[in-house]
Amino acid sequence: MASSFEKYQKRRLISSYFSVVLSVFLVLFLLGILGLFVINSKKISNDFKEEIPMSVYFKDNANDSVLKAFGMMLKESAFVKTDTFVSKEMAASKHKDIIGEDFMQFLGFNPLQNSYDINLKADFVQADSIKTIEQKFKENKFISDIVYDKHLVDLVNDNIKKITFWILVITGFLALIAVLLINSSMRLSIYSNRFIIKTMQMVGATKSFIRKPFIMRSIKLGVVGALLAIVAIIGVLFYIDANFPKLGILDDQLMIGAVLLGVLVLGVLISWFSTFFATQKFLNLRTDDLY
Repeated sequence: MASSFEKYQKRRLISSYFSVVLSVFLVLFLLGILGLFVINSKKISNDFKEEIPMSVYFKDNANDSVLKAFGMMLKESAFVKTDTFVSKEMAASKHKDIIGEDFMQFLGFNPLQNSYDINLKADFVQADSIKTIEQKFKENKFISDIVYDKHLVDLVNDNIKKITFWILVITGFLALIAVLLINSSMRLSIYSNRFIIKTMQMVGATKSFIRKPFIMRSIKLGVVGALLAIVAIIGVLFYIDANFPKLGILDDQLMIGAVLLGVLVLGVLISWFSTFFATQKFLNLRTDDLY
């Protein structure tokens, strides 16, 4: 009979430990992923901004020296990330591939213009900055037209601001839920030992002496949950890097290390904090209140 009871208690204890580790793992994994997303959100938004092209078209009287001089100016400009010269012949070839027919056979000449496809640096993909750059380009009398998606620029900037705000709100909310969830799991674990706590207190054990083994056990469980979360986060990072290499999500290893260390520290701190106050509550209860 005693053996069955001991097995029952052991299963109950293991179940309690498992629920604590699972709670810590899920919460810290989610917070870690959100932390990495917040850190990389600027990089992701910058990559998206820098994909918005600006095309500068030249008049037919612009000779090779004019085009080369403009190309040199672009390479020396602080606002240009990449630039590609597209000759009228290259443009015609691209149109032919897209349309599937050689339109120049019908027209008898090439109506397209020489151009530069420019990708600006993210900091300059703003309505006012692009306007200034556009005006600077228009000072060149050989430029006939400048084309870019003005509506898309405004839309991207507005949406990035909204997304950043809501990410911060959601992260703060989840951080609060994390503390409450882990605290609840720790309290349930301590609750099953409330009679042991009161017995130790009645025979003269100090509060710090009673708290110590519970805190140490909770910290160990918190570390296990945090390590599992770290392994899962690393797995997600490698998966994203393998499927979306252009994001370069593994490039900033220092920040990734800081987030992973933060996950581990947070697991220890929340476990310690929750266990300390949970044991303190039962230490301050009267014997009749334990029931």
